[in-house]
Amino acid sequence: MTGRAKVAFVAALIAMVVAMVPRSTESAVTCRLVVSSLTPCATYLIRGGQVPTKCCNGVKSLYKDADTKSDRQMACQCMEQASKLVPGIKIKYVDDLPEKCDVHIPYKITPTFNCST
Repeated sequence: MTGRAKVAFVAALIAMVVAMVPRSTESAVTCRLVVSSLTPCATYLIRGGQVPTKCCNGVKSLYKDADTKSDRQMACQCMEQASKLVPGIKIKYVDDLPEKCDVHIPYKITPTFNCST
């Protein structure tokens, strides 16, 4: 599979998450927002390398938008579902992404992270 095909495949799988994760009326953050914010990160999350500017813009925007506990929980649930559906995502790149985008979060991202906290 070519690089462009892999990115398209990843984007399609992430989009499937939008339909799978329950919507919350309390949250301003939706899976659609999470997907649109993080789709530019797909290549980096699989292969590493330089983080695209559009990816960091999306990470920063999502971080700013997820300003309540329910927003953060919704974003976490969407990302959790996507990580199960998108083959090839490397947890090291996921964990490094916030820092590479100059976003500082007070926790480590792990495959067993609990979105309800």
